Amino acid sequence: MKKLIEVALPLEAINTASAREKSIRHGHPSTLHLWWARRPLAAARAVIFSQMVDDPSEYVDELLADAATRAKAERAHKSQLKAWETRKATFEKAQAAGMPASSNPDPGPQPTLEGVIAQIERERLFTIIEELVLWENTTNEKVLQAARDEIWRSWRRTCAQYYASKGEAMSSPPSPLYDPEKLPAFHDPFAGGGALPLEAQRLGLESYASDLNPVAVLINKAMIEIPPKFAGQAPVNPKSRQEMRLMKREWKGAQGLAEDVRYYGQWMRDEAEKRIGHLYPKVEITAEMAQERPDLKKYVGQKLTVIAWIWVRTVKSPNPAFSNVDVPLASTFMLATKPGKQAYVEPVIENNSYRFTVNVGKPKDINMTENGTKLARANFVCLMSGVPISGDYIKAEGKSGRIGTRLMAIVAEGERGRVYLSPTDTIEKIAHSATPEWKPDLVISGSTQYLGNKLYGMEQFSQIYTDRQLVALTTFSDLVLEARKLVIQDVLKSKEWDKLISHEEDDLSLASNGVGATAYADAISIYLSFAIDRMAMTGNSLVRWNSVGEKAQHCFGRQALPMLWDFAEPNFFAGATGSMDAAIFYSSDPLNWMHPIAPGFSKQDDAASQLITNMKLVSTDPPYYDNVPYADLSDFFYVWLRRSMKLIFPDIFSTLAVPKSEELVAFAHRHESKVSAETFFLHGMTQAMNRLAEQSHPAFPVTIYYAFKQTENDGIDGTASTGWETFLA
Repeated sequence: MKKLIEVALPLEAINTASAREKSIRHGHPSTLHLWWARRPLAAARAVIFSQMVDDPSEYVDELLADAATRAKAERAHKSQLKAWETRKATFEKAQAAGMPASSNPDPGPQPTLEGVIAQIERERLFTIIEELVLWENTTNEKVLQAARDEIWRSWRRTCAQYYASKGEAMSSPPSPLYDPEKLPAFHDPFAGGGALPLEAQRLGLESYASDLNPVAVLINKAMIEIPPKFAGQAPVNPKSRQEMRLMKREWKGAQGLAEDVRYYGQWMRDEAEKRIGHLYPKVEITAEMAQERPDLKKYVGQKLTVIAWIWVRTVKSPNPAFSNVDVPLASTFMLATKPGKQAYVEPVIENNSYRFTVNVGKPKDINMTENGTKLARANFVCLMSGVPISGDYIKAEGKSGRIGTRLMAIVAEGERGRVYLSPTDTIEKIAHSATPEWKPDLVISGSTQYLGNKLYGMEQFSQIYTDRQLVALTTFSDLVLEARKLVIQDVLKSKEWDKLISHEEDDLSLASNGVGATAYADAISIYLSFAIDRMAMTGNSLVRWNSVGEKAQHCFGRQALPMLWDFAEPNFFAGATGSMDAAIFYSSDPLNWMHPIAPGFSKQDDAASQLITNMKLVSTDPPYYDNVPYADLSDFFYVWLRRSMKLIFPDIFSTLAVPKSEELVAFAHRHESKVSAETFFLHGMTQAMNRLAEQSHPAFPVTIYYAFKQTENDGIDGTASTGWETFLA
């Protein structure tokens, strides 16, 4: 039967909802873990719904048989017929008079009752979609159930048609392919960030996600596999158990899971502060500091929490007269740019060296302050001598390991905003006193087109972190497994849990499909490890300080890791962006909104050879030729996930890095040439598409996303889309 998506969609409503969704953070599943190029949930929901629901042209007889529906259609048909006759008469007069057709177009075929009743029904389905795509209705059970009911109606109609075509009655047992009491399962073989499997599950389908990338596999486990496994389960942490003794409450969906992630995340934060809190001291405001800065008088004697430290990279001056001076490569000296709240760094040259002071108010030379020591592109100017510093010189210094860092400013938490302070030798020494016992010494693979930091000697992931960041992230990462042990102990103490789970199941891991104490502790560990990944995103030396929003911006502002000259180092123990508090919030909050009604499964598998699709509905968002280097970028997270997750998922994290050779992208740096890269992509994608064509459920069309605008000069007509054309081929 022809499906709605093959005829028409309310595109404006879907596009509007998808665009709006980009600004949604609170409760959005994407905050669990970063993934590049996610599809909007609104679009995914609408596409899967319309992929399963029949177009009304397929069941006109059923519509005509309903008296009320037929009467409504007859009235509309009468009105449309009258309007059509008027347009036809006008068209014929215009033709006879020799007038251009553009001014009086052909009215087309005469409207039929069948066509009118199908369009009325189509508009009813459009109304369901328009409600379905709204962010406010993401967890609205009334709206979701209306969509599920429509899917079921179409499915039973499809089953009835199948048996009628065979000359059979729907008997028991029915065909496994066309069981009117069981919806087909869903599969996305390029699951990525999990939007499509999640929305299929939300619409009531058993959902399967697979991906070659282990980071994507873990994200999908967190989104579609774990929440239904522990749905309705009360939290096991001691604080919640104590509160439940005083007041009973219902734990819907994954709310209990979210509560435990928050509790054990807070335990990790507190435990880490005991161990490494001395590396993150507060700043005491002295009377001496307030003499030069009257705005600090109200803070004298107080110890302020540091939100972030602002660092600048340095190189030896290329001028022989100052060759012993490490001069700053500052892209700007502005710290805060809002009118009336400006703050900036002023370099003071003295005794053949320099120091940084922080001032508030508007700078005397705004252009110089905004530009720092930056010239054009990768060129800077020597602060001491005014001699230009070329990009080649900086690259050479970087590859020789001679790029350093210097503290430029301190951002502290004030009464009603940020307080910007000058650096001190003591605070800088504390930062440099950190000595990491472990480093993620994985080589950064991939092209410098996306990984610009490699041009400056940052060849390993360990080199993009400060020593203090490495100590902290390692400490937090190790605490994930310590928290896991606590969860197991607390599960075994929980009477509520004891009623549901037999002790024989307690030792089965999540990887072994367990549902007891060990499996639950494994599940909590995943979300805690996601918090570490979020901290790594803002806890590295490629993090920009946003002088407008006055906050740190994580390193993935785009699908790349570009070099950064001055960077923010957030305080993991503060409460602002980059802190453990923020990371735990975003790793737990989406769980509060997950109320799955169907199971989900996530597996590592190659789309070109997988067998999971067998007789399932398919909607997928495959890689776009050479748009995003998913595997190369995913190593950023993989090094931290593997440290805490390899014990829990030994198969998924068996390799030292994310698999790359089989990844279906057309990157020339992985092959002998651009031509061989394209051949690899075309061959692999053809295999993957053949899998879908051979295995997908015959009752439904397959939907494939291609949401990337790519144009290249083809030398003939001007532009062509290599990715799209290769994909279609």
